[in-house]
Amino acid sequence: MDLSGEVALVTGASSGLGRRFAAVLASAGARVVIGGRRDERLKEVAAEITAAGGQCEAVAFDVSDARRLPEVMDQVEAVFGLVTVLVNNAGINDAMRPHKMPLELIDAVIDTNVRGPFVLCCEVARRLIAARRGGRIVNISSMGAFDYHGNAAALYSTTKAAVNRMTETLAVEWARHDINVNAIAPGAFATEMMDGMIARVGDPSGAFPRKRLGDPAQLDSSLLYLVSPGSEFVTGTVLKVDDGQMGR
Repeated sequence: MDLSGEVALVTGASSGLGRRFAAVLASAGARVVIGGRRDERLKEVAAEITAAGGQCEAVAFDVSDARRLPEVMDQVEAVFGLVTVLVNNAGINDAMRPHKMPLELIDAVIDTNVRGPFVLCCEVARRLIAARRGGRIVNISSMGAFDYHGNAAALYSTTKAAVNRMTETLAVEWARHDINVNAIAPGAFATEMMDGMIARVGDPSGAFPRKRLGDPAQLDSSLLYLVSPGSEFVTGTVLKVDDGQMGR
């Protein structure tokens, strides 16, 4: 897999899956800009990727602040140039029963999981279209979009379902411009977000067919496929990667 010449932006990259995605894209030759709210953590990640031989720079921003995203994209492009690969990974969980959620939390979840990613997709696409350049957008959804068991994450599930539909509609909108839009819907993987859920409700892996959580490295091939020339005919697809955890 050779992504030389590609410039990738990965949001929510200070930890978890985003951190892994950034390292994988850099190892494949892409120049990577990582975004997130925790500036010091971002700098640590960028330093690790650079030390491993990749090209990576950090730009701290909050994806929920949608009005700033055009300005953020100017900052990102000033680093390596036109973004040709976007991985919309930033997201937060609500971790509260819906009837107990304050409006501020509802706004934060919707703004981070849907509004910001939608605006960022549009901003990246607008610049690619102006440059007459194709590109790849990969939105990170969740198997929670398809399956809900009352685990106090109803709004998270709802927003990830919105991400799936957003992926399908934007794929149609931009196919004529050679911009492919796909999504990955991970099941339960070992991440900081999962650690928080386990602390609240316990380890769910005992109920899974293979009694295990996913390792973030097991998403590498899915991500690389969706940003590579090999997926040129694949757009508007939500790829489920869950080890059969959710049943069918």
